[in-house]
Amino acid sequence: MSFAPRTLLWRSFLLISLLMVISAVAWFQILRSYEREPRARQLAQTVVSVVNLTRAALVTAKADKRRELLAELSEREGIRVYAADPGEKLTASPDARFVRLLHAEVRRKLGEDTRFASGVGELRGFFISFPIDEDEYWVMLPRERMERPFPWQWLGWTALALFLSLVGAWLIVSRINRPLKALAAAAGDIGQGRTPAPLPESGPAEIQTLARSFNRMSQDLARLDADRALILAGVSHDLRTPLSRLRLSTEMSASEDKAGMIADIAEMDSIIGQFLDFARAESDEPAEPADLAALAREVLEREQRLGHSLQAALAPVPEWPLRRLGIKRLISNLVDNAFAYGGNEVSIATRSEGGKLVLEVSDRGPGIPPEDAERLKQPFTRLEAARSGKGGSGLGLAIVDRIARQHGGSLELLARAGGGLIARVSLPLQESAAPPGS
Repeated sequence: MSFAPRTLLWRSFLLISLLMVISAVAWFQILRSYEREPRARQLAQTVVSVVNLTRAALVTAKADKRRELLAELSEREGIRVYAADPGEKLTASPDARFVRLLHAEVRRKLGEDTRFASGVGELRGFFISFPIDEDEYWVMLPRERMERPFPWQWLGWTALALFLSLVGAWLIVSRINRPLKALAAAAGDIGQGRTPAPLPESGPAEIQTLARSFNRMSQDLARLDADRALILAGVSHDLRTPLSRLRLSTEMSASEDKAGMIADIAEMDSIIGQFLDFARAESDEPAEPADLAALAREVLEREQRLGHSLQAALAPVPEWPLRRLGIKRLISNLVDNAFAYGGNEVSIATRSEGGKLVLEVSDRGPGIPPEDAERLKQPFTRLEAARSGKGGSGLGLAIVDRIARQHGGSLELLARAGGGLIARVSLPLQESAAPPGS
């Protein structure tokens, strides 16, 4: 399971944050590296001075005054002097680079025989050996004089600077991400058949160019869609008048093939009706709370009045903002398609599951090969078997798919157990998926 962030905003922010943290750590290490040697030299000079002054004071002081001198050094400076014992237990100094630099610098000035220890017996501190005549002594300096306290105040300032930098990075990345998020939402509107509002053409030059190109594409698509709808509506409307006259003339004639001619004219009229349905902009219809099961029941009752046998399992579902005419057209197209290609064993069902409204229309026809399911959602597309045996314009499923997408849903064409087809429409029950006008 991957824990990497999925959004561009978080990925960019985390990447910039990681680079800033790495940069801060690198600068800290560089500072430590360049500061280590000068500090070791400075501290070594202090140690050498203390040792030399202590030795000089002991050598020049009168024998009866040495005890007082040692007591004064211990009281005022925290410096203690001990006679070295060959059998005493020594604690080695830490093996750190800074300590090695300090030892090397002190030995360079005091002699290579100088010894160091962090403990002598039970005593703990910074011990440096020095000779007086044939005897060896230890000078012990307090640890606090040798160890530098951790710079907490600088750490606080560094943390504050890093925090402010991260806030600035967040603002920069979110400013870049905002137009991309608006672009994604507008692209989603186009995918659902809606025309989005123009994107603001502001920001960096690349974002301006992208927004300008998208707005131009959106306007072109809207114009093409409007032109297509106008052409289809005009042609369909103009054809219906001569078809009506032709049907009237056929019904009044005494031709032996009158029934077949009337059926052909009715089929042509149905195809023209599908053209008009496809050209109609369902997105102009306002969405209002409606019961999907009740709309399916209305279609069911209409089919029963026409003498069609239709089984139903209409479970109660919650009301949800729907375009009533569009949904009824969707159900009617699925039912008509099932009767046309699936025989008389047709059923319709509604239910609510998984946060979705589900409508299913099932039949026992030959079904649709899985590889052709997506292709048949395209306008003017039919199976080869349909072309040779059935009429139609190939717009029925395209109209259903368009209406489903305008509601934020989807159309699935699934194989039915035992043979046949299940046309399933799923409409999400989320606020973000509700169609405009709800």
